[in-house]
Amino acid sequence: MHYYLENSDIYLFTTEGMKTHELDANPEICLQVEEIREPLHWRSVIVNGRASRLQEDIDRAMHSIKERNPTLSPAINRTWIDAQGRSEAIAIYRIDAVK
Repeated sequence: MHYYLENSDIYLFTTEGMKTHELDANPEICLQVEEIREPLHWRSVIVNGRASRLQEDIDRAMHSIKERNPTLSPAINRTWIDAQGRSEAIAIYRIDAVK
């Protein structure tokens, strides 16, 4: 799963699967992001909120995500098609933080 921050909005990018199934069933979310430079030099932030799947502005969100990670790896590290002919499908969520 990838994330990016735009102003005060947090977006999550992932492919369809267990995470999206669970987020759609229960959108309450706790996101923790860490930056570790050395064992004694690190920081983290935790955001509690509600995830909602984007239905609009998906192209704009994908552009911002790809600017930060052009290959989208590891979320999309290969393209697959299953027996029914379905390929990987992406999902983008916006987190509305609890204040």
